[in-house]
Amino acid sequence: MPARRQFLLQAGGLGLSATAPSLARARATDIRLTAGNILSANHPLNVRLAEAVSAIQSESRGRVSIQVFPGGQLGSDVDMLAQLRSGEIQFMTLSGPILSTLVPAAAVNGIGFAFKDYDRVWQAMDGALGAHVRAEIARHNLVAFDHIWDNGFRQITTSTRPIETPADLKGLRLRVPVGPLWTSMFRAFDADPTSLNFGEVYAALRANVVEGQENPLAVVQMARLHEVQRHCAMTHHMWDGFWFLANGRTWAALPHEVRQLVLSHVNAAALKQRGDVRRLNARLETQLIEAGMVFNRPDTTPFRAALSRVGFYADWKQRLGSETWTLLEQAGGTLA
Repeated sequence: MPARRQFLLQAGGLGLSATAPSLARARATDIRLTAGNILSANHPLNVRLAEAVSAIQSESRGRVSIQVFPGGQLGSDVDMLAQLRSGEIQFMTLSGPILSTLVPAAAVNGIGFAFKDYDRVWQAMDGALGAHVRAEIARHNLVAFDHIWDNGFRQITTSTRPIETPADLKGLRLRVPVGPLWTSMFRAFDADPTSLNFGEVYAALRANVVEGQENPLAVVQMARLHEVQRHCAMTHHMWDGFWFLANGRTWAALPHEVRQLVLSHVNAAALKQRGDVRRLNARLETQLIEAGMVFNRPDTTPFRAALSRVGFYADWKQRLGSETWTLLEQAGGTLA
């Protein structure tokens, strides 16, 4: 796309390198960067990211700008990850379990029923577990910023029947994101998971290609999935967050002052966005009920027991390794 190639052309002509001049005297080396994500422009992530981008441009007196493409304008998560790795784009936000197709340890935050509440989430992801995952991401020439952004606890919606027990998932044609964790977990419940990129979800639900999907309420509402889904089970089966990622080569080539400027504002925006998402998800149930959705709150104990019984936790402990698993259990509690 022209916007992506624009950076490459400019960067090549600007001598973008570790020895580039500081912002104070870098007027001749304006830096233009590109970021992408699949979320709608009015999602709290993009609202707070827009504020950060504006502050970066203002403080650099226009010398550093980041053009954000929301709503999957640059392609699916999988497409953008490829673009990020090649340097076509410089930044993106990506769910850990989707990133796990490249960095297996990144799936850890999405392990089923691992976190009871946000306190345990942030203890893990702002602590030793998050640092461990960021180090694993760095091994693939990507830079994960300090604070993971919040997507929220995921819930299950369906068009056909409410989900009250694990047995209700048997045979359910359920859309899941492209990532091995989702497929593994819902197969453990005897569901029929189908991996689809997010841009395909609404049409697949409307055409009854799949009967259900799972996402935080903010995503359900903003993508208008309530128009094609009747029931919502508040399972809180997975906490999901977005890593803010940078291409490692591009990041290392930016002047130190630019890196610090971007880090400062993007990390601060992530913390603000967390509060936004938590408040939004808390109030959206009422709005979705008014729109016609029917909610239920199943006891999650049988769901967790079912995962344990079929060896889901044992399997993922082996996949992720004992170090990653130990850090997860230290923050979230023992999984068995």
